[in-house]
Amino acid sequence: MSTVPAFKRLPRAVREQQMLDAAVRVFSRRGFHAASMDEIAEDAGISKPMVYAYLGTKEELFVACLHREGTRMMQAIAGAAAPDLPADERLWRGLRAFFGFVGAHRDGWAVLYRQARGEQPFAGELAAMRARLVEVVAGMLDHALRAEGREIAAVDLEVVAYALVGASESLADWLADHPEADPEKTATRMMNVAWLGAAQLLHGVTWRPPTH
Repeated sequence: MSTVPAFKRLPRAVREQQMLDAAVRVFSRRGFHAASMDEIAEDAGISKPMVYAYLGTKEELFVACLHREGTRMMQAIAGAAAPDLPADERLWRGLRAFFGFVGAHRDGWAVLYRQARGEQPFAGELAAMRARLVEVVAGMLDHALRAEGREIAAVDLEVVAYALVGASESLADWLADHPEADPEKTATRMMNVAWLGAAQLLHGVTWRPPTH
């Protein structure tokens, strides 16, 4: 009898998603260097040659995981924050979608922000994703200001967006380590920290150091 495992024929797109799901799980557990293509193939229930045939080398597979998880995250945020909403509700919905993604895809977050940021050339991929996220947040804030007939300097807008994204990423790391935490409550906490300060800054209220 043949010892070669028989695999159910599935559409290529479905099979690729199965491979990516398995790869995300293994990379999140093992890290990039310790993860093996054998383990990924076993987790996916397929042969190792099939993984190479569909998604290439381990490096290419890791980049594919980054792109998929990053795209899912961006789509969740963009889909939640409708442009006709008030500024605070747009930001709140975006934060809720972001933390909801992290809560539902903790393995994906581990790959995106823990494994990738310390590894070249993956850190560059992550930096590009973060830049797109900052651009989305800055665009939301700029839209809100223009709706009120106001503008602030582009550099100030960029700084606020980077601060919001950075703080949200740090809190997302905390959420990923606390499976008992509620993503929506986490988003509310972030909103209270971020919006109360950002709203005043966007309306021209700033703190200045003492002159003495």
